[in-house]
Amino acid sequence: MGPRVLVAVVDDEESVCRALLRLLRAAGHDVETFTSSATFLESMRERLPTRRPDCVVLDLHLPGLTGLDVQRQLKKDGIGLPIVMITGNEEARVQDTVLAEGASAFLVKPLNAATLLDAISNAVAGAAAGP
Repeated sequence: MGPRVLVAVVDDEESVCRALLRLLRAAGHDVETFTSSATFLESMRERLPTRRPDCVVLDLHLPGLTGLDVQRQLKKDGIGLPIVMITGNEEARVQDTVLAEGASAFLVKPLNAATLLDAISNAVAGAAAGP
């Protein structure tokens, strides 16, 4: 058995972070939560020599930098990180943009646990397979 998957959860709602933390830990993942995009990006920049998350579950509607802004910043910084974008609003135009710019999945809240876990597994497997 290999190392456990490390999932970062970025959502400004602490209740969502707590719920996803419990779900993902119960599924056997290591989890880090962030309630702001700035804190998450700072964490990614500080981790160059250490372990980065294998996947990020990223809320689209964050105050300050949005999930799409974070996705673009990671790409600009050369940080290839599989992203599962989550949102409370189903927006086809935004979904198309998020996926076209490289997110692995776009899920609408309330999240179905099995769908989220599958999206994370597929994102991590896709990243491991390479381009």
